[in-house]
Amino acid sequence: MKTIRLALLGFGNAGQAFARLLTEKQEELISTLDTRVLVSAIATNRKGTLLAEGQEGLNLSNLLHDLKKTGRFSRDEGKTALQVAEDAEYDILVELTPLDIFSGEPAISHIKAGLNRGKHVITANKGPVAWAYRELKELAADKGVDFLCETTVMDGTPVFNLVRETLPFCRVTEVSGILNTTTNFILEEMEAGRSFEEALEEGRRRGFVEADPSADLDGWDAAAKVAALMNVLMDAGITPLQIDRKGIGGVTAEIIKEAGDRGKSIKLLCRGWLEDGIPHGKVGPEEVDRKSLMAVIDGTSSLVSIQTDLMGKLSVLEHNPEIEQTAFGIFADMTTIVKRQEK
Repeated sequence: MKTIRLALLGFGNAGQAFARLLTEKQEELISTLDTRVLVSAIATNRKGTLLAEGQEGLNLSNLLHDLKKTGRFSRDEGKTALQVAEDAEYDILVELTPLDIFSGEPAISHIKAGLNRGKHVITANKGPVAWAYRELKELAADKGVDFLCETTVMDGTPVFNLVRETLPFCRVTEVSGILNTTTNFILEEMEAGRSFEEALEEGRRRGFVEADPSADLDGWDAAAKVAALMNVLMDAGITPLQIDRKGIGGVTAEIIKEAGDRGKSIKLLCRGWLEDGIPHGKVGPEEVDRKSLMAVIDGTSSLVSIQTDLMGKLSVLEHNPEIEQTAFGIFADMTTIVKRQEK
């Protein structure tokens, strides 16, 4: 039986949900893949940093219990996430640190540190994929390891896996969709008669709107996702700064009502395409017919459509995801790496 060791950088909601999933599926991993998966290190800014003592890995059940009780680990090695990436013993680095949407750092540096050591890397952080995907992918190829990022755009929905595994020789020429849940929820609530402020507060109450939602409202989150999709699926080499971006700040109740009177809804639409080999991206509020697929994307659901040369247009819809879907995306990337080691 093989043993795979993980180092987790970041242990927020997604990291803890992944730890729970890994604990639940440990026996199944052993029985189906003949592989035991251990966590040998966890690095956080606020909860502490842990390194496993011995060969058995960290006890995830105990760690989750400690966090629920005290909010911190019972001990702290005092190492930074970068130090763990550079020095800890692991086979796969899982990058889950908070997003800096305007640079992709320090996650990019963490990933480079792992790849330079010849370690596989999984990231749920869209920043590195939006800002430096080509560089990181080339580094991974040079080192003979995997760099996977399924969770960065639509939680655990298999968008990148769909193209990579099931669309051989298809060339993606355009991506489009509704990719930001905060703005989609707010626009839908405003269409139902709530004010912008009421919709924003309701989203905060439900727990999916950030304390500072400006990256969502101004279109930066959506722009980063468009860049990530284009970089992975189209090798665009584009960054969020190159996306023609407009948020929903100018969308008023009057605009929504006027659109409704014409049988239209307002949605923050995302699109990326190639024109004469040059990548272009756009994010902004647009009117869509209420009978269209885009119009029925409700609540915190998301949609991505992929235009290909051989299979035409394909669409993937994610219905109101929870944190468990994010955990599954990380888990799926991990199992992909494990399976590839068998070949």
